[in-house]
Amino acid sequence: MRKWILKTTLAFCLAAGLAPAAVAPASAASADASWLDTSYLGQGTIGVSYSANTSKRVKVMITKASTVYTYDLNTAKKSETFPLQSGAGSYEVTLLENTSGTSYKKIDSTSVELSKDSEAKVFLGSVQNVNWKDAKSATALAAKLTAGKNTDKEKVQAIYNYVVSNIKYDNELAASVGSVYIPSADSTLASKKGICYDYASLMGVMLRSSGVPAKLVMGNTTYVKEYHAWNEVYLDGKWVIVDATVDAAYKQAGKTIEFSKQANKYSAQKVY
Repeated sequence: MRKWILKTTLAFCLAAGLAPAAVAPASAASADASWLDTSYLGQGTIGVSYSANTSKRVKVMITKASTVYTYDLNTAKKSETFPLQSGAGSYEVTLLENTSGTSYKKIDSTSVELSKDSEAKVFLGSVQNVNWKDAKSATALAAKLTAGKNTDKEKVQAIYNYVVSNIKYDNELAASVGSVYIPSADSTLASKKGICYDYASLMGVMLRSSGVPAKLVMGNTTYVKEYHAWNEVYLDGKWVIVDATVDAAYKQAGKTIEFSKQANKYSAQKVY
């Protein structure tokens, strides 16, 4: 099984979610934090923009207690959206710009508060690596596949069946993927291939756009040697592990495997 999938270390920094190696303090913090958009805070997400004319790498660091998520910000975009996925409470959001090597300076930092009512909505949100608002083809296909389906379980099964039957593992991409990689659901659909990150993002995009809460999870599993990505889907009052990458490999090899996976075979490190 393992020889069929994932021949890469997938060393992209978003998967690792690590903070920059060194951060210099900002000389001054702005009072208005105009770079931060909290208009979707009620849905468990925030928007970040950086209008400064720079070719340097820019990061967004989101911290809640000891949990830290770090993202590369695409400054070519007007704004990007990020999740507050660590539950209700106070988050510190920091904007960082590279100075040299692995050193960064803090541009600004501010805190936001996520309410208990909003924490459950984050896994329906359109965020940087599960971007369903910009995935026109994927969301249209999801709507077609789930038309007439009355339950979330039926919707999940329809989307899952399509993905594992039509998307193949991309060994060439796995061997060449760089340190910064963000999947595109529409690109995965167009090429009909991807790495585990693409499978999990495509599933997340199609499920969330259909109103089904879904997590994109990264970590380790006994099915695969390398760092891996999969989904957790909220069905019948509980989170169910679904691994489209593994299941696609089994299906394409003429084998069968259970739709929902055993939790003891998976160890999550990051959740989006």
